[in-house]
Amino acid sequence: MKKIVLALFVFSAICMSSCNSGGGDPKAVLSAFFDAMAKKDIAAARKLSTADSKGMFDLMEVGLKMQDTMDDKTHEQYDKSKMVIGEPKIEGDKATVNVKETKNGESINFILKKEDGSWKVALDMGTLMGMGAEKIKEKGLTEEEQAKMQQEMDKFKNMSADSIKMLMQKGMQAMDSLKDIMEKK
Repeated sequence: MKKIVLALFVFSAICMSSCNSGGGDPKAVLSAFFDAMAKKDIAAARKLSTADSKGMFDLMEVGLKMQDTMDDKTHEQYDKSKMVIGEPKIEGDKATVNVKETKNGESINFILKKEDGSWKVALDMGTLMGMGAEKIKEKGLTEEEQAKMQQEMDKFKNMSADSIKMLMQKGMQAMDSLKDIMEKK
C-alpha cells in the first residue's frame, strides 16, 4: 500500500510540474512569451527562450531603456487581443507557430525549439534572419531588391550581439546629449 501511495505521489508531482511549466505546448509557450514581453518582464521572457537567444535579449534590454525616454508601445506590440496565434506545426525538435495581426492581416512564423525537454522561443540571430528572409520573399521584391536587402541583413548577421549592443548604447548616449542640449535652449 505504501508503494502505491508513493507511486501516486511521484506521478502527481511529475504531472503538476510538467503542466505548470508550459513546456509541453509550443503555442502556450509563445503565448506566455508575449505576456511577459507585454509586461516588459525580460527575465520571464528569457526563461521561455532558447539559450542562443541571450544576445537578442541583451539588445532588447537596451531597446527597452531607449523606449523609456520615448513613446512606449511595447504593450501594444505584444497585445494578444490584437493577434491570432495559430496551431503549431511540429517537426521533431522544431515548431513553427504562425501569428497573424488582426488589424492589418500581416503574419509571421515564430520558431520554437526544444531544449531540455521544453519548448523555447528561438530569437537567435540566425532564426531572426530566416524570419526576415521569409518576409522579404512574401512581399514579392524583385531579385535585385532581395539581393540588396540580403546584403544589408548580412552586415548584422556577421556582427556579434555585443557589438550591436555597444552601438545602441552609443546611440542612446548621443540622444541623451541632444536632449540635454535641447532642454538648455
